[in-house]
Amino acid sequence: MKYIPSIAFEEMSGSAKGVTAAKVKSRKYIRNRGYGGSTRTAFQASVKAVFKQLSQAWKGLTNAQILAWNAAANTAEGRSVLGTKSKISGSNLFMRLNYWVVYCGGAIKTAVPTLAGVPTPEDATVVLTPAAMTFQLDDVPAESANLKLVILASEPQGNGITKAYSKAAAFDAPCNVTDEDIDIKAKYDAKYGAPSAGAPRVFFKYFFVNTVTGEKSGEKMVSAVLSNG
Repeated sequence: MKYIPSIAFEEMSGSAKGVTAAKVKSRKYIRNRGYGGSTRTAFQASVKAVFKQLSQAWKGLTNAQILAWNAAANTAEGRSVLGTKSKISGSNLFMRLNYWVVYCGGAIKTAVPTLAGVPTPEDATVVLTPAAMTFQLDDVPAESANLKLVILASEPQGNGITKAYSKAAAFDAPCNVTDEDIDIKAKYDAKYGAPSAGAPRVFFKYFFVNTVTGEKSGEKMVSAVLSNG
């Protein structure tokens, strides 16, 4: 929204405190300050590239293949941003499954894979110190050859923040499924910076994906607070 300034702002220009003073065709005005979009990260760029690849692949499917994906979608359900169950389309199912297949290094599935479900991960322990950040699952599924572990994390949060799981985002590629410590410090610090005394809390979400079918498990959550030892 633009505002016509008083004579007191006659020579004012630039931005300050959420407003910008400008002049167009000798007419001066003040408007709410605009902010550019955030810088696109390498992960965001890769996500965009994968979906562009999948969109092109969907357009190249035969009519029979499209009908098969639509039929499979009729028996599948997705979840909207509100958390309510909703029906999904064949193209949506194609994108959802193939995203993880491609992101984990596989080739696009043009035929509908046989879906068997993916177990939800066990609880996890995160060790967070100035020198280390490790993630460890309490246990792993007996059959995990085709599974990858995806770990999402929030940027460091202050002590007053008790729940910031919604801010968790990807900072590394999917990991191999193991019950040993996974060192995530270097990749985490590279994206968010190291937790500190002023912002010592980190919130995590994690889940499994099947690299063959693209299926995703339910999500689990865990948080950690910076410790001196």
